[in-house]
Amino acid sequence: MKKICPNDYEHAYWPEGKLVLGMDEAGRGPLAGPLTVAGVIFPAGYENPDIYDSKAVSEKKRERLYDTILEDALWFEIREVSEEDIDRYNIYRADQMAMDAMARESEAEVILTDAMPLEIDGKTVISLVKGDQKSISIAAASILAKVTRDRLMKEYDKLYPQYGFASNKGYPTKAHLEAIEKYGITPIHRKSFGPVAFHQEKLDL
Repeated sequence: MKKICPNDYEHAYWPEGKLVLGMDEAGRGPLAGPLTVAGVIFPAGYENPDIYDSKAVSEKKRERLYDTILEDALWFEIREVSEEDIDRYNIYRADQMAMDAMARESEAEVILTDAMPLEIDGKTVISLVKGDQKSISIAAASILAKVTRDRLMKEYDKLYPQYGFASNKGYPTKAHLEAIEKYGITPIHRKSFGPVAFHQEKLDL
């Protein structure tokens, strides 16, 4: 049975003429590369049964939907959160700060997030667990974030071919961990993340 984002949350506010912003991120778990945060505002009544949680959509379909979302959205934004900011603030706080800034700068009156609590005066914020399966706006943001980050990691793979970034996208696979042990860490590794920090500590001893 095909899964479809129900749009219940958007439909609660679209009839009132309110703009609804959905936000999501890609790359909270990897050891390397930035965090990518995206936001999407669709026109009232927008429907597309193919837009769903990016993790449940094939890479080929995500690439196609990426272009569709950019064409159909009233507004969208994609932000990169650097490895330095991730190490400085921690991944959760860095993610939250990026979403907070994006929500404040947008004209949306209603903010939907994928399980990220925010407090913004003058805006209604709804944090949804598994929001990318419940809101078409969040699902679209998840696709923009993931496609953007995956493309970037493929480019990093050309700079650092030993680490397999094109396939592992910076996540801690066995091959990636072995590469860290053998070749050390790169400028795009997150130094505050366990395996990377452990390797750095060994070098500093």
